[in-house]
Amino acid sequence: MRAHHVLRWMAGGALAVSMLAAVSASAQGRQGHPQRGKDKKPVAPARAQVGGGYIPARGPARTPPSNARKSGPPTRGAPQPVQRTADMPGRPVAPHVDVSSGRWVGRDAGRNDPHFHLAHPWQNGRFTAGMGSQYVWRMRGGTQDRFDVGGYYFQVAAIDDVYATDWLWNSDDIVIYSDPDHVGWYLGYNVRLGTYVHVMYLGN
Repeated sequence: MRAHHVLRWMAGGALAVSMLAAVSASAQGRQGHPQRGKDKKPVAPARAQVGGGYIPARGPARTPPSNARKSGPPTRGAPQPVQRTADMPGRPVAPHVDVSSGRWVGRDAGRNDPHFHLAHPWQNGRFTAGMGSQYVWRMRGGTQDRFDVGGYYFQVAAIDDVYATDWLWNSDDIVIYSDPDHVGWYLGYNVRLGTYVHVMYLGN
């Protein structure tokens, strides 16, 4: 009698195991073929190629001397931005950082660009509160002429104003990187948009 109960119990267990395996296989089959089942969760869109919260691990490398653009003195009047085209379809015209490679696109001015020459570099001191990918600053108001990040003030280079027209001065996060080519300037990288501009430190 006892042996009979054990056999019934084992048969029931085997049946339960086989049913679980069948359900599991069915579920795996649906997941492997998203076009077949209506219950498949939508696939998340591919990560944006620019911006979308991406923060470059490091700033750009210094432009090699052989690639430096040689230019004459700056023209009088308002500085004119370099006429750019998007490096790839769907990318911004503004200088930006490529998410997949970390490449800083749009650094074509070179070391000798007269638009970034300052007669008195660092006249407001140097920004020492925190630069690089581990320091994300929330902008707290202002405009291109003077904006606030944590009580520290910066100004966008006049030639780069056009590239910051879609920045949200009260809420965007930015990261400040050193500009290896132009003495007295930093690069302000907008985390939301993935674009960057030259910025000058104005003090606190």
